[in-house]
Amino acid sequence: MGRGRAKAKQTKVARELKYSTGSLDPDALKRELASQGPGGLSTRATEAADDKDLDDDDED
Repeated sequence: MGRGRAKAKQTKVARELKYSTGSLDPDALKRELASQGPGGLSTRATEAADDKDLDDDDED
């Protein structure tokens, strides 16, 4: 009980995704993919992980 509104919203969103023409902006897609590092991480997340690895090495 109580899932009526949630299910209706999910159905609405699914229908919009299914039947939308979906205008694709290739330039925006290129920018988004270029900002991601290896494994789908953003370059900031990758840099933060590298910094953490360097900090761990100094503690030896």
